[in-house]
Amino acid sequence: MKTDLSSHIKLDQVSKRLYSPESEVELASLTRYERIYTKVVETQAEGAADVAQDVANTIDQCVREKGRCVIGFGAGQCALSVYDELVKLYFADKVSFANVVAFNISELGLGVPEDDELSTMARLKRRLFNKVDIDPRNIHTFSAETTVENIHKMCKAYESLIEDHGGLDLLVCELTKTGSLAYNEPGSGMNTICRLQLLSGESRTRVAEAFKCDTAPLTAVTLGISNLLAARHIIGVAWDEDSAEAVFNTIEGRMTDAAPASFLQMHPNTKIVIDLEAASRLTRISYPWKVTSCEWTDKLIRRAIVWLCGLTGKPVLKLTNKDYNDHGLGELVAIYGSAYNVNIKIFNDLQHTITGWPGGKPNADDTYRPERATPHPKRVLVFSPLPDAVVVSMGGTLHRLVEQGHDVHVAFMTSGDVAVSDEDLLRNLLLSEKISMHYGFRSSEHDRVNKSVREQLDIKAVGGVDSADMRFIKGAIFTCEGLMACSHMGVARDHLHELSLPFYLDDPHGRGRVTHADAAIVARLIAEVRPHQIFVADDLTDPYGTHVRALNAVLMAIEQMRDEDFMSQCRVWMYRGQWGQWDIDHVEMAVPMSPEEFAFKRDAILRYQSQIKDAPFRDNVDGHLSWQRSIDRNRALADLYNRLGLAAYEAIEAFVQYKPSPDNKN
Repeated sequence: MKTDLSSHIKLDQVSKRLYSPESEVELASLTRYERIYTKVVETQAEGAADVAQDVANTIDQCVREKGRCVIGFGAGQCALSVYDELVKLYFADKVSFANVVAFNISELGLGVPEDDELSTMARLKRRLFNKVDIDPRNIHTFSAETTVENIHKMCKAYESLIEDHGGLDLLVCELTKTGSLAYNEPGSGMNTICRLQLLSGESRTRVAEAFKCDTAPLTAVTLGISNLLAARHIIGVAWDEDSAEAVFNTIEGRMTDAAPASFLQMHPNTKIVIDLEAASRLTRISYPWKVTSCEWTDKLIRRAIVWLCGLTGKPVLKLTNKDYNDHGLGELVAIYGSAYNVNIKIFNDLQHTITGWPGGKPNADDTYRPERATPHPKRVLVFSPLPDAVVVSMGGTLHRLVEQGHDVHVAFMTSGDVAVSDEDLLRNLLLSEKISMHYGFRSSEHDRVNKSVREQLDIKAVGGVDSADMRFIKGAIFTCEGLMACSHMGVARDHLHELSLPFYLDDPHGRGRVTHADAAIVARLIAEVRPHQIFVADDLTDPYGTHVRALNAVLMAIEQMRDEDFMSQCRVWMYRGQWGQWDIDHVEMAVPMSPEEFAFKRDAILRYQSQIKDAPFRDNVDGHLSWQRSIDRNRALADLYNRLGLAAYEAIEAFVQYKPSPDNKN
């Protein structure tokens, strides 16, 4: 069975002609907003194979013309799939690296040995160089003897080495989620050269995730933007939804050092290859009516009208024929006969998403309601990747479900220990010591653990790995806060389940691989509860990876159990909040909150004392904590509904129904 089912979630069926047009004329029209040649493919696998073939063709051409091909290789996560495809081509005798000269374009830290686990060169060797026929003497990287004192000299020598080989014929790199290129962080200008670069917190998080390391280096050595743009041919790759904003800024945004990859717009021979998820914010995918006639679906019409309302500053029911015609949507007026007809359709569509009965309203006509009226009450199972996700992202809905009499279960999939700070650990140790001393609870084992943990805290490096005892205590802190918050919401204590999934428990960073063991635990709980509703987090832009792994565990379990009789009566709803929000054209259920209900949700969030002020995980944009971002998103969605002319609420939580694909089994 597949273990990455989250990557198969498709909210829209994008018309193929938007990313694979039949003629060059149509392509020119579709890409009028794009400043870089961009190829959009359906899947990462298709994109990686396409780029690998391009690389093979370039190698062949350069070797025929001048006897060798000089390539700059990036070691970003997206680029690795390209190298896997190149290895396949090599073993199929479709490419040779015998005459390739390779240059590493960036390296973490200073003076990193090539075999170090944090070395990008070691990564390139494992995934590509060690598997093909490249001459080891033709593989070049930054000197392991580089220090702060000689960094300028070493960087100049590396630039000269590239020039001595005639410059780069080809550069293969990743468009990172921060908009950087190699390790040229936001703020890097077009004229930057090879240098030492201080890494941002977001980049260090990305490095720690990619390399499965305790703590990422503070710096990296990287070729500058000017060095990279000197390559004769550049291929950039990006996959998945969390790359979408950076992809848009690179391809359609203005050139700015806030998004260094946008300087690729200056290069005459650059190709960007992205999958549909990464392309989701491009004009031709997100706003196709601006570049072509459309195959109008209900969701696309909703997106277009919401866009038009934002452009005109009008609510849905006040849009006129002139508004549609002036902004390129006259086609809708022609199809539906008048602006009024389109307005009524979309207004009703949006209105029907709003419900104060997330579990279904009993004895009501549910024709236009998101959820079924029967059965009532329902058995509801809510999966929370971390102990706070359920309350932070859908606390208002959780409380509503309990109040309306449903049999609600909440499952904490992981303890979330890595999200608890050392300070909170120490605070709770001190509390434990005081209580045990006062009541005489002390024991030799209690004293041993407390002493051991205190000693480990004293010597632990910043970002270092926690011991098993430290992880357990931190996890207990976070889980107990979750128990308190859910109890505040009215969930019965015996309906709160701690799953302790292996993918998280068995990895010191909580970033292990999801396996059938994880799915089996989830499946057992589903079989026990036999739910009519399942709620699962779909925050795929979570930079720490826990949400996507937890989602995959649930989806694997659902696929495993899809033939069970009770599953045919079970609806699966996906929620977001901590790291993102559903676009309004995707929203299928919107649960509003009054000021009192919203205040009740905030009160529940405050039960998570370890996450309120000093939590390690912050939003990388402005330093806000994830729960603060969720609160803001709840309010912003309510404000959007209000501006569209619907009822005014204090806040709204949004959901999309998960519909399993028939081809998910294998």
